[in-house]
Amino acid sequence: MSLDRHLAEIAREYPDWTIWRSDAGRWWATRHHPLSLPEREAGLAMTIDADTPEDLREQLIDQRERADSLGPDP
Repeated sequence: MSLDRHLAEIAREYPDWTIWRSDAGRWWATRHHPLSLPEREAGLAMTIDADTPEDLREQLIDQRERADSLGPDP
């Protein structure tokens, strides 16, 4: 699959994040909104990076699960 397609798919799956691939080949995601203190304490991150799009997806899944465990409006 092409890099552009990976980017488009991940961005579609995670609309609250900006997804990109750096010139160095790393995959990155940054949230569109600031995190609250409870979110940060729960291990949520503003920006994550990975070697591959698959690894980035795994981290995004982890971030979603952490956020879901906080319930609505932490």
